[in-house]
Amino acid sequence: MTSAARRPAGRHRRTLARRKAVFGGITAAGLTGAALLATSLTGTANAAGWPTPGGSQAVSKTIEVSGTYDGGLKRFYGSGDLGGDGQDEGQDPIFKLKDGAVLKNVVIGSPAADGIHCSGSCTLQNVWWEDVGEDAASFKGTSSGATYTVTGGGAKKADDKVFQFNGAGKLNISGFQVADFGKLVRSCGNCSTQYKRTISVSDVDVTAPGKALVGINTNYGDTATLKSIRIHGDSSKKIKPCVRYTGNNTGKEPVETGSGPDGTYCRYSASDISYN
Repeated sequence: MTSAARRPAGRHRRTLARRKAVFGGITAAGLTGAALLATSLTGTANAAGWPTPGGSQAVSKTIEVSGTYDGGLKRFYGSGDLGGDGQDEGQDPIFKLKDGAVLKNVVIGSPAADGIHCSGSCTLQNVWWEDVGEDAASFKGTSSGATYTVTGGGAKKADDKVFQFNGAGKLNISGFQVADFGKLVRSCGNCSTQYKRTISVSDVDVTAPGKALVGINTNYGDTATLKSIRIHGDSSKKIKPCVRYTGNNTGKEPVETGSGPDGTYCRYSASDISYN
C-alpha cells in the first residue's frame, strides 16, 4: 500500500524543456556531498556529480541480491515484464535485496519499474536513479531493529516518492542528491500493517521543483531528524522539510496535521536548512 493517491501513468514524463531547466539548475548549484563518490569508480562524473554509466544492461527479471553486489556504475533498466515506468501499483523491482545485503555503484535507468526493494536491513551505496518509476526504493523489513542506509547517489524525476518506508526500523540517508520530485521519504500512510519509523536525513542537496523532504505519521511515533540540508532553486520555500500526518491501516488517505519543526516528531532547526 502507498501513502498517497497515485498520479496517472501518463503524467510521469516531463517535457524536454522542463528537464533541461532542472538539469541546468543542478549543474549551476555546484552540488557537494555525494558528487565526490562517483569520480573514482568505473563510470565518470559530470559537472553536477552525476555519473556517466560504464555500459548498460537490460533487466527482464528481478535481480536478487544477498551479500554485496557491485554494479561498477553500469546502467540497469527494465525490459519485458519490468518495462514499466509509470505509477502503477504492484510493479516488481529491478533489484530485490535480502536482509543485510549491500548494493553499490549502480545506475537505475529508464524504464525503472519499482526500483529497489529491501526485504530487511540493507545498504545502498552510490546508487543513482536517472528517472524514478513507481518509487526509487522501498524498505520493507518487519523488525524494529532493521536499519536501511543510503549513502551517496541521487535521484531525479520522481512524480511521487523517492523512498517509500513501508517497514519497521530506521532509515539513514546521507550525501544524497534529489531533484524534480514529490517527496524524498514517506512513511507509509495507509499500509495494512503499521510500525514506528525513525528517519535521519543529513548532508543532502535538494533541487526544486519538489513538495516535501520527509512525511511521517505521528500517531505511530515516527520521527525525522534533518541536518545539513541544502535546498537549491526554491527561494519562495515551497518545499516543506518535514510534514506530519495521522496514518492508518485501512487504506484511506492519511490526514496531514502540520509541518515544520516541533522538537518531537520533526527534529531540526532553521539553521539545519539552507537555501541557495
